[in-house]
Amino acid sequence: MSNAKFNLSLPTNEPIKSYALRTPERDDIKAKLQELKNRQIEIPIIIGGKEIKTGNLGKCVLPHDHGTVIGTYHKAGEKEVQMAIETAIEAQKQWAEMDWQDRASIFLKAADILAGPMRSLLNAASMLCQSKNVFQAEVDAACEFIDFLRFNVFFAKTIYEQQPPISPPGIWNRLEYRPLEGFIFAVSPFNFTSIAGNLPSAPAIMGNVALWKPASSATYSAYYVMKLFQEAGVPDGVINFIPGTGSEIGPVIMNSPDLAGVHFTGSTATFQNMWQTVGHNIKNYKCYPRIVGETGGKDFVFVHKDTGIVELGTALIRGAFEYQGQKCSAASRAYIPRSLWADLKDYMLEEMKTVKMGDVENFSNYINAVIDESAFTKITKYIEFIKDSNEAEIVCGGNYNNNKGYFIEPTIAVTTNPHFRTMEEEIFGPVLTVYVYEDDKFEETLHLCDQTSPYSLTGSIFSRDRNAIRMAEKILVNAAGNFYINDKPTGAVVAQQPFGGSRASGTNDKAGSVLNMIRWVSPRTIKETFVPSTDYRYPFMSEE
Repeated sequence: MSNAKFNLSLPTNEPIKSYALRTPERDDIKAKLQELKNRQIEIPIIIGGKEIKTGNLGKCVLPHDHGTVIGTYHKAGEKEVQMAIETAIEAQKQWAEMDWQDRASIFLKAADILAGPMRSLLNAASMLCQSKNVFQAEVDAACEFIDFLRFNVFFAKTIYEQQPPISPPGIWNRLEYRPLEGFIFAVSPFNFTSIAGNLPSAPAIMGNVALWKPASSATYSAYYVMKLFQEAGVPDGVINFIPGTGSEIGPVIMNSPDLAGVHFTGSTATFQNMWQTVGHNIKNYKCYPRIVGETGGKDFVFVHKDTGIVELGTALIRGAFEYQGQKCSAASRAYIPRSLWADLKDYMLEEMKTVKMGDVENFSNYINAVIDESAFTKITKYIEFIKDSNEAEIVCGGNYNNNKGYFIEPTIAVTTNPHFRTMEEEIFGPVLTVYVYEDDKFEETLHLCDQTSPYSLTGSIFSRDRNAIRMAEKILVNAAGNFYINDKPTGAVVAQQPFGGSRASGTNDKAGSVLNMIRWVSPRTIKETFVPSTDYRYPFMSEE
């Protein structure tokens, strides 16, 4: 495997298109939405480049119009999963030996295809399948995914260039960065197309092979990501696409002795179960699997009394309600000083009157539908819990309807109990709970915020007072893997704010940085001596 350098400069982040009136991208996406909506596709399993149809079907529906079916997908079972394992192991022999520049070229090509001819396709697929408005689709399915592909190649180059700094005369010391021995199990969530594409491709850039199980509710957009990989020239068997039910796919993979790693984004409970399974099976594996996961969050916005109302209210509306709060980074709890609460509430209530909810094809809608019936049921149970409690009240929203689509109004609740259920548990929906604290208890409430939730993903502090900001940074040092000052706790950008959290939020291996990419290699140290010694004796052995 060559570790040679080649000319690759630091990429720049993909510019976000506006989709404003009378722009060409707006016309393109409108046309693509109609094209996709008006046809049904059949999505196969793809193993070793071959399309496999099991006849065990699932449906792809529009969350905002769940009576409309835009596709069906074939589910993988034990037979197909075992086939995928064998195919991946066989494919790795040639893929691992390929010069890294050649692997890099494939994924750089994928980025350029996505930036150009496939941009509207993947954006429209994400809008329909995941009920994202056009801006949320653009920053996710296009820009972030393009950034992952380009920057991960650059990070790979950075890793390969890291060599021992010293080679004494007559000796050459070097490091070879080998892919892991076995396959990577990539398990992607419904909410970000970019993450779905990154989980199998990041290890593949480093020479690994992957079995990719997308979330069932996002199989539609994931299929187009797989088609992008194929169009870019990812060799057959390097990434194998196995949609299906986790309870059927997971045990086969987790019990395989060839499991070399897990790249996961999803629920904390699922990830902990996978980790436990790895521990139980540890003696059966050929190596110690690398376990990389980003899981849940209970993300906070903490406010100091010296803060502007407008910028704070804007950050809360965006941070809590963009993409219906279905982001692991979404603002879900806020700590507001009493002196600001009345004015902040008035401002937000007026602004929320202008927020429109509905179909993704109407670009004036800010809020769309939650992903499926299961999510709808879970979120609305939290809303009903708030309504029934004497420790909290809803001050905005609280209504919902699933007759046509899974629509839930953006909901703001205020509680008198800092340990109220919706202050501690992840909801993953458009529900923000506010706790109002006394102004003179800023430091005390910071400690309360740190100790309230088991998660540690994102959080922010709003203040114009530098001393207050410094105190918050110090006390909340372990409360968030991504910490924001005077900004919403969402919207991390690849290479600018590497993303990941600790505690119950994951392994904090920072997607969008070299820290994640280094997890997918196993270095080998090589020492070459040009003129070997011919006498075992050392100078100290000379007789007096």
